Amino acid sequence: MVKDDDPSWKPTFIVKPDGGCQGDGIYLIKDPSDIRLAGTLQSRPAVVQEYICKPLLIDKLKFDIRLYVLLKSLDPLEIYIAKDGLSRFCTEPYQEPTPKNLHHIFMHLTNYSLNIHSGNFVHSDSASTGSKRTFSSILCRLSSKGVDIKKVWSDIISLVIKTVIALTPELKVFYQSDIPTGRPGPTCFQVTSSQPAFQGLSGFVWDE
Repeated sequence: MVKDDDPSWKPTFIVKPDGGCQGDGIYLIKDPSDIRLAGTLQSRPAVVQEYICKPLLIDKLKFDIRLYVLLKSLDPLEIYIAKDGLSRFCTEPYQEPTPKNLHHIFMHLTNYSLNIHSGNFVHSDSASTGSKRTFSSILCRLSSKGVDIKKVWSDIISLVIKTVIALTPELKVFYQSDIPTGRPGPTCFQVTSSQPAFQGLSGFVWDE
């Protein structure tokens, strides 16, 4: 993503350690050489992707979406997506990344395990307020702003299907290594989570 109106603009990247969870070891960089610097501190493989610098905000906060997907069968491919999910919120008002705020984890990382330690974390019994909300409450909020929710769901379903199709060959290898040859029919299922991210209101990309 290049800003045509600002030739001096440089992208920000997010580095996620392989096999990590709960936000452990995730950090932002502006310069690729910073990866090598960080590598001296933690020598494990990592995934690097361009950071979404202009995410959709609610209440001036960055948030994520966690949806749950059931893979019932790989052959034939059979996928189910839960009708509701979770949205986890940062606890510091969002600003576009700069060298001064790259390390503000409560601004850039939505992980519950991190933000629960923030003094701004809001516990709420309501599904539509607080630092952890239902995805359906987010959709209601977007609908009130004129967003086509049917299209949102259509885009999400399309992304999930394409992602699962891309992973199917590798999943089949794991499946066949554990299931005895010749055993008929599906013998297991997989529940996984996916995290599509709003890139403004223009569409989705895959986040963490």
